[in-house]
Amino acid sequence: MATIEFFYDYSSPWTYFAATRIEDFCKRNKADLVWKPFLVGGVFNKVNPSVYQRRENPIPPKDAYYRKDMEDWARFLDLKIVRPTVFPVNSVKALRGAFVAIEEGTISAYSKAVFEAYWRDDKDISQETVLGEIVQAIGMDRDGFFSQIADDRIKRKLFETTDELIARGGYGTPTFFIDGDDMYFGNDRFELMEAALKRS
Repeated sequence: MATIEFFYDYSSPWTYFAATRIEDFCKRNKADLVWKPFLVGGVFNKVNPSVYQRRENPIPPKDAYYRKDMEDWARFLDLKIVRPTVFPVNSVKALRGAFVAIEEGTISAYSKAVFEAYWRDDKDISQETVLGEIVQAIGMDRDGFFSQIADDRIKRKLFETTDELIARGGYGTPTFFIDGDDMYFGNDRFELMEAALKRS
């Protein structure tokens, strides 16, 4: 059975789209899914600063198409997507929470709720009140959650996956690896991944 590692940050609309597809994709292709939360800002700082330069020097035609492309994908996937009031968002606490959810076996429900809170409902996922609502809604213990995301062990995990992605050649979110070394970047790479899985 193949293994697919899904490196992701909640702050990306394209990753929101990918996250709605990855579990069914893995089931259909009989692949094990490994959730790998990482801080995309840390990656941008170290290996992809062009993202910040692009924000400082917008290209109007490209920005217009970017918005159209995002809306087209949302329509194609039958998802509602908004332009968040807070963007970019500080996703550190939400990402630390993902490690807690992985350990508790609730990562699918947790990630779905975090993505929807930010990209569908325009809630600021950097706020503990928002995260508290999410964890309670999916049945996680609120106090235990906040205690754990403040723990150095969980903090280290986020640093480790961020550095791991950089070491493996990644530069953004979403990034996928099939069986360790076959990397794919972007929400629009599912067909290529499926072809690779069929060849193996």
